[in-house]
Amino acid sequence: MNETVVTLVGHVATQIDYRETPNGPAARFRFAVRPRFYDRQKEAWTDGATSFYTVWARRSLAANLAASVSVGEPLVLHGRLRVRDEQGEGQRWVSAEIDVLAAGHDLSRGTAAFRRVATVGAPLTEAQKGSVV
Repeated sequence: MNETVVTLVGHVATQIDYRETPNGPAARFRFAVRPRFYDRQKEAWTDGATSFYTVWARRSLAANLAASVSVGEPLVLHGRLRVRDEQGEGQRWVSAEIDVLAAGHDLSRGTAAFRRVATVGAPLTEAQKGSVV
């Protein structure tokens, strides 16, 4: 199956809506992407039109996003693009959604301190303990 995988650089536009579902945690938020380009006629940088995407995250990524991200923060998102063409009540609209596979703060715009999430699972074997740095 062919999928369109994209990487977006932009800002969190809405508060993250985190929910526990029967299929595990899920998070949803809106993401704004505004391209900048150099206008040679004006000899200045110019903002392009803002595009908005609905972002969906599942499982541990959903929980980590909800705990780590606030409105306005710059992110880099990588995931599957889905474009929906819908019609209802006499109107037609197109929406773009991203099923995010990976996300992180855009470190070209600030700093971050990474904290690994402790996982609860089977105890490490002696061989695994020796390979942990």
